[in-house]
Amino acid sequence: MKRWIAIILVVLVLGGVIYYNKFYKQQPGGSGGGRGGAPSGQAGGRPGGGPTAVNVFVVTSQNLKDEVVATGSLLASEQVDIYPEISGRIVELNIQEGRSVSQGTLLVKLYDGDLQAQLLKLRSLEENNRRIEERNKQLLQRGGISQQEYDIIVTNLKGTLADIEVTKAALRKTEIRAPFSGSMGLRNVSLGAVVSPNTLIARLQQTNSMKLDFSVPEKYGPSVKIGSVISFQIDGSDKTFNGSVYAIEPGVEEATRNLRIRARVNNNSSNLRPGTFAKVNLVINTSNALIVPTQSVIPQTRGSQVVVIKNGKAVFQDVKIGLRNASVVEVTQGLQKGDSVATTGLIFLRPESPVKVAKIEKLTGQNQSQSAEGSGAGNSASMK
Repeated sequence: MKRWIAIILVVLVLGGVIYYNKFYKQQPGGSGGGRGGAPSGQAGGRPGGGPTAVNVFVVTSQNLKDEVVATGSLLASEQVDIYPEISGRIVELNIQEGRSVSQGTLLVKLYDGDLQAQLLKLRSLEENNRRIEERNKQLLQRGGISQQEYDIIVTNLKGTLADIEVTKAALRKTEIRAPFSGSMGLRNVSLGAVVSPNTLIARLQQTNSMKLDFSVPEKYGPSVKIGSVISFQIDGSDKTFNGSVYAIEPGVEEATRNLRIRARVNNNSSNLRPGTFAKVNLVINTSNALIVPTQSVIPQTRGSQVVVIKNGKAVFQDVKIGLRNASVVEVTQGLQKGDSVATTGLIFLRPESPVKVAKIEKLTGQNQSQSAEGSGAGNSASMK
């Protein structure tokens, strides 16, 4: 019985020594379970403290496509609510609801009988004042009247002419004409109604060409240009519509930190209506962007890092990233084309630790773009 106990103790001691030498013996730069070295048999470490084996990716440049997804609203190219300038009774109403009208078409006529009578009176007064002015002009030439008397007569004539122009302006206010060609909305008045400047008569909209307003995060401001192409969809239709950016708000909205953008949309088919909700896709192209695989980027509290392999050692490099998707990340600062970036074994590396390259990885296949929607906009990136 004692013999078997002794054999078991010897086996346990030998097993413990072997286990210690294999898994817990320190390697150069730290213990086997720390960041400086990896346990034997795993990618990143060898028994005895050899260099960590990693796969690398050589930084290259590609054309990236960033697709910003936003929400917007369609607006009429031109729109005006029609109100009368003066109070009066409608004596002529030429509004056909939902029909097109041409610029300058008479829409509403208010009663103007009193103004017409006043205009006739003033014209008669004008004729009389002109005759008086002509006679006194001859008298002035002969010395029959003084210059002061003649100037008073001329002033009276000019005052009458001014009163005529005031009356004509008042008569023009009794007519409401279409300021531009467009489609009439629903009217709110009838023939014979007495209206005031606060009475909404109807709405006129120009819809053969429309505007599309939407917002994107401020970080896309430098990339959005006049002429950028957009596509969008509306509820109730599977058709994709296109437009182009023609105006950008100079400032960013403080409340949302978004940049307002306006695009021009053709509506020759008349399928689009003002006020419609639109889901907008704005494509932003970035040429010659430096890219690295997504798995090579190490998130930090205030930024990101990658491990660059230089002279057989690991160098932790701070970088700034731009566009990204599930496969690649754009690096805007911190790397140069041709740098070798580690893609595996990152948890086993520490600054200046020895590294050997096991494999050089390459991007294969076409990276598919993905979109992500937020409160107002999202983005995705893909390689061209």
